[in-house]
Amino acid sequence: MIRSTLLTFFAALFLWGSQAVAGGPTPPEGMIVRPSHHDVSTTLDRLEAALKARGIPVALRWDHAAKARAVGISLRPTQLLLFGNPALGSHFFTAAQTAGIDLPMKALAWEDEGGRVWIGYNDPAWIARRHGITHREAVVAKMRAALASLVEQAAGP
Repeated sequence: MIRSTLLTFFAALFLWGSQAVAGGPTPPEGMIVRPSHHDVSTTLDRLEAALKARGIPVALRWDHAAKARAVGISLRPTQLLLFGNPALGSHFFTAAQTAGIDLPMKALAWEDEGGRVWIGYNDPAWIARRHGITHREAVVAKMRAALASLVEQAAGP
């Protein structure tokens, strides 16, 4: 029992540590964040191209900074991309339709106070836990791997 608890603790600690980036923001629970080598717009342009190359539909691109400027509020560059792969996401819905509040997936790119650009997204494992989704481990693993690869393409050099 103690061994199982310790293994769970260290696995959770490793997962949390792997989501935080040295010198970067501490992501909210369930969010994976990494730095980008590009500006906000280019980061999401690259993500959109990577998604389209894989046949993953993009539903919406929302420019938070432009919307804020339109009402007289100053906001550093911040953009959101909404996208989804029904072949994976629909497996979440068959387990818990409430997952529809978190899917399709979203990626947020923003520039921090120091001018550094970040990209983040919700961890599919967190979404599954949030909605009590079990017996979808293979889908979660596939989604996590795909997202990590896509975000690397978007944010990498």
